[in-house]
Amino acid sequence: MEIFANPDTWISLLTLTFMEVVLGIDNIVFISIIVSRLPKEQQAKGRNIGLTLALVFRVILLLFISWIVSASDPIFSINIPLTEEDFAVSWRDIILFAGGLFLLAKSVTEIHNKLEGEEEGHGEVKASATLSKVLIQIILIDIVFSFDSILTAVGLAQEVLIMIIAVIVAMGIMLIFAKYVSDFVNKHPTVKMLALSFLILIGFMLVVEALHQHIPKGYIYFAMFFSLMVEMLNLRLRKKTTPVVLRQNEVIDADKTEIL
Repeated sequence: MEIFANPDTWISLLTLTFMEVVLGIDNIVFISIIVSRLPKEQQAKGRNIGLTLALVFRVILLLFISWIVSASDPIFSINIPLTEEDFAVSWRDIILFAGGLFLLAKSVTEIHNKLEGEEEGHGEVKASATLSKVLIQIILIDIVFSFDSILTAVGLAQEVLIMIIAVIVAMGIMLIFAKYVSDFVNKHPTVKMLALSFLILIGFMLVVEALHQHIPKGYIYFAMFFSLMVEMLNLRLRKKTTPVVLRQNEVIDADKTEIL
């Protein structure tokens, strides 16, 4: 292969692999949260199948990369009142918009379940989470994440073979660390809530991208990284201190003391 004799090829491969790992973090978080609703013995299976499906979708879409690139071409336009320009809608906009709404709805639903007391340990909640349902949700969001990931890859490398190798290497790395990420997220409720907030942020970003309003991903990932570092400091602090207990108001009567 002559392309591997070129140093630029290896630079592109390393850069693209790193980008695929970074862009795949949100996928790992989503899969970790979804499979946590499965019975304990099925969680590893669901997580591995989910990441394998993500790899398969990325490779398949890379083989149809010409269509992916052309998916940004308008298929119809919407006339917006009080403006002189029409809003052009492409397949890319439709996929990102639908995926963003799905991610927003799923994240908000998960947060609601956590705060309203419908925890995973309850029998009726566990019964509703089957492997097939979880895999369908993973497939839907994998399509969106794969689509967005490939559009990013096109700008970093021109050779499809380089893109496929980078995707395979990145997925291999994520398969190795997925269990550790999943266990860490599920062990700490505050981290899990933070991860769900990240997914809301990513879903919002996808919707905004579909509306042709570009948000630099660097800003999004910096905000996520900063929030995660703050939470890591909080976790270390909570290990060293005892929980704070609020003091109750006391009403002292002549005969007895009442605690309000």
